[in-house]
Amino acid sequence: MSYTDKMLRDGALQGKNIVVTGGGSGLGKSMTRYFLELGAKVAITSRNLEKLQNTAKELETETGGTCLPLQCDVREYDQVESMKNQVLKAFGTVDVLLNNAAGNFISPTERLSHRAFDTIIDIVLKGTKNCTLAFGKHWIDTNYKNTVVLNIVTTYAWTGSAYVVPSATAKAGVLAMTRSLAVEWAKYGMRFNAIAPGPFPTKGAWDRLLPGELKEKFDMKKQVPLARVGDHQELANLAAYLVSDFSAYVNGEVVTLDGGEWLKGAGQFNLLEQVPEEMWDMLEAMIRAKKSK
Repeated sequence: MSYTDKMLRDGALQGKNIVVTGGGSGLGKSMTRYFLELGAKVAITSRNLEKLQNTAKELETETGGTCLPLQCDVREYDQVESMKNQVLKAFGTVDVLLNNAAGNFISPTERLSHRAFDTIIDIVLKGTKNCTLAFGKHWIDTNYKNTVVLNIVTTYAWTGSAYVVPSATAKAGVLAMTRSLAVEWAKYGMRFNAIAPGPFPTKGAWDRLLPGELKEKFDMKKQVPLARVGDHQELANLAAYLVSDFSAYVNGEVVTLDGGEWLKGAGQFNLLEQVPEEMWDMLEAMIRAKKSK
């Protein structure tokens, strides 16, 4: 057996209908793939419909499952409500909400505009709130029980971290929401848990966050006691367990999956203190160039 092997038995999520925000790429795509392999139907959402459609087609071909692509900006509650209604029309019910949509800027905070700060807060915290309220109220109104909300947070949600202050602020709010609703809404048959992943590189996100030489200079593997980054299947295994009925007694928990990284050096991006001012200028120029393509 290997940590890259699939953990749950076949059919472990049979009959489950799952919504994954930010499901078109990266970790969201990896978790969605495994959910489909285990028998779930999955709706994936993001702002980029073309990417979602391509991902859904690819994953359906790979798994033989049902993957529904739905455009939705989680920052807008009306769009979340519309997305929820479309999923219910297609699937009949929803059993699991996976709040995975996120955004981040790696930057000295004084270089961020108030709008840049707002963008991250709105996607991560407001988006999670919007989806949680929309589906949570639906489950309460319809008396639909045995439901799960799984939130993707980060270890710096409780330690804080320099250079990713908007993300740390937003993720801390999501963490508080997870633990609070785990108590308040348990009476409605809902469970709330979270995963705090360490470094799980995805080409798109990591190329944007740490482009060029910076990615080599600040090798995340060197910050992890196990001397490696995470494999996407490891995260998918944990997520599948936490949304399955096997975890029926797990509620209000945040599972850290980071190889011991945060214990070695709290604040994942604090090491960027070493970046000189002129390199931040170069970094910003590289990021803008990538966005304009």
